[in-house]
Amino acid sequence: MKSCIAKAAWPTLAAILFFGGMAGPLAQDSDELTQLAGALKKIKATKTITIGYREASVPFSYLNAARQPIGYSIDLCLEIVEDVRGELGDDTIQVKYVAVNTQNRIPSVVDGSVDLECGQTTNNSERQKLVAFSPIIFVSGTKLLVKRAAKLKSYRDLKGRSVGVTLASTNETAIKSLSAKEGLNITVVTFQDNAQAFEAVDSGKIDAWAGDDAVLFATVAEAKNPREFSVLDDFLSYDPYGIMYRKNDPAFDALVNHTFDRLAETRELARIYEQWFLRKLPSGRTLGIAMSRQLRSIFESMGQPTE
Repeated sequence: MKSCIAKAAWPTLAAILFFGGMAGPLAQDSDELTQLAGALKKIKATKTITIGYREASVPFSYLNAARQPIGYSIDLCLEIVEDVRGELGDDTIQVKYVAVNTQNRIPSVVDGSVDLECGQTTNNSERQKLVAFSPIIFVSGTKLLVKRAAKLKSYRDLKGRSVGVTLASTNETAIKSLSAKEGLNITVVTFQDNAQAFEAVDSGKIDAWAGDDAVLFATVAEAKNPREFSVLDDFLSYDPYGIMYRKNDPAFDALVNHTFDRLAETRELARIYEQWFLRKLPSGRTLGIAMSRQLRSIFESMGQPTE
């Protein structure tokens, strides 16, 4: 594979990646380890790239029946891994999986515990101060999951009731802001992960779970009793997802963007989307979530052919 660092980036990257400004393929021999920087240097030295995954974020990042990480975000990250192997000229680079949650995912990227965080993470300005993001992989928003028997039709019906969220999520911020703005006096209950929040709704401990819409729909689809739940229509926030990695790493940033350009131009981005949102999941269930107009436009801006 030829070096995927964008030509326009060479004047800046040459000083980082090469001695004397000589721009040749990466990782030709052991001496080049000293010429690399950032994530690529770490991966070359350890022969390992570490992926942070979520245990219960269907269909983005979750554990299958064999307790192996799978999902839409995982597949996209594995495409980046393939380009890293090609860039470094080393097919023996291994993937190490590390479970992360909403509380430790950003610190794990910042401190280098994980090289790629592959879950359901919203790209926003506050987080951009700490980490870098891939191009947008999904456009979501906060909605509310409730039990049908409760006959709740809108977020306004939750006045004085309890709503569950996962800790340190944009959903927590959205529901607290909404409650304060409209005087709803909602009791916000925090949980470590999505599975705990859903269980609390199912058992009647809370009245609703505020989560990203795609995750709520997927959780209902995978539930033992899906007809007992509904997702309310109201959008309470806007949440574009991206894959996180460390900031201030221009070579790795160029590689990630190259991967997405490649996947878009070959329509592989759309195929991976269709695999997880329109076709049968490993469980046999189908989500039936069509690609939004916003996401299609984003993919087309990266080079995906128009239909």
